[in-house]
Amino acid sequence: MKKIKIFVLVLLILSLTACKQKNEEEISMYNNATVNAGFDTYISISVATTSQEKFDEYFNNLISDFKYLNQLFDIYNNYDGVNNIKTINDNAGIQPVEVDPIIIEMLELSKEYYDISDGQFDITLGPVLKIWHTYREEGLLLLEQGKLGSTPNIEDLIEANKCKGWDKVEINKENSTVYLNESCASLDVGAIAKGYATEYVAEKLEKENIKVGIVDAGGNNRTINTKLDGTPWNVGIQDPTGGSGSIIVVKSEGSKSFVTSGDYQRYYVSEDGKQYHHIIDPRTLFPSNYFHSVTVITEDSGVADVLSTTLYTVDFDTGNKIIEKFKKENPTQELEVIWIMDKDIDVNTEYKKQHSGYLIAYTKDLQDSIVWN
Repeated sequence: MKKIKIFVLVLLILSLTACKQKNEEEISMYNNATVNAGFDTYISISVATTSQEKFDEYFNNLISDFKYLNQLFDIYNNYDGVNNIKTINDNAGIQPVEVDPIIIEMLELSKEYYDISDGQFDITLGPVLKIWHTYREEGLLLLEQGKLGSTPNIEDLIEANKCKGWDKVEINKENSTVYLNESCASLDVGAIAKGYATEYVAEKLEKENIKVGIVDAGGNNRTINTKLDGTPWNVGIQDPTGGSGSIIVVKSEGSKSFVTSGDYQRYYVSEDGKQYHHIIDPRTLFPSNYFHSVTVITEDSGVADVLSTTLYTVDFDTGNKIIEKFKKENPTQELEVIWIMDKDIDVNTEYKKQHSGYLIAYTKDLQDSIVWN
């Protein structure tokens, strides 16, 4: 299942602010975007550089990277000459598959956060997510026709859940192979793939020593350094009603990643009258309903992708325990979180506010960075 992130607005990124220091060429902000780079989304790249030609070179190279990473992480399609996640799944119980080391690196990061989250983030949940994908795609088509969808049988979900587990994943780094040792096993990397790809291309830009940049992959936003004029980035968090406006704005400086997971895209309505979205709780095997959205702000976009999903599927107190565990194991990394929930819900924190018909809670260090629209 491809997890589609909620659109997070980066405001004012296209201002053509120029900067020139002594003995340096003038640099300006250039931008371009495409919907043809994979991951079922638009991808926008902004870079401060010396010319349109130089920017076009950056843009074309990075879009090529996105296309290749999309092929590697795809669970639905085959590509000539590429062994991807689908290839691994298709060979479950049959044989190991030789893959690009990028896949192994991504799988290892997934296992690391499986452990940090006590199993709440689990890419081996593929058999369960496959069932939900079928029902959701059918439900979305019916919704367009004004009709109601249906929900999976719990017995089928429980049976599929027996096929999950990292004990079924064998990684051989020396041979660069991955093997699923049971035929019913399958991987679904939708909750990490886009963020991992965003971080990959952002780090390539950083190695080019660019002064300022933004990579935006359908709401997975990664800033590089601070704006040319020295002012903070203004990152808008979308209103959960699904409109185009932002409910709050976060002021941020330096290189950060912003990723939001929420319930207001890719959902259908079932015959029981309930809405069913795409983010599945691995404990209940049904869509999680604690919050409308969870936004994670941290350095690495892949990590932000993982944690936004993870924290969306657990209650507030459990989420804070995961945050504490992350900070203990990664003491030098910043991690800030924003939860948006129904206004009649209460959570145990002093850092919360009733705003625009919702209760919005946030981690302590954000208290001076949020602009309440």
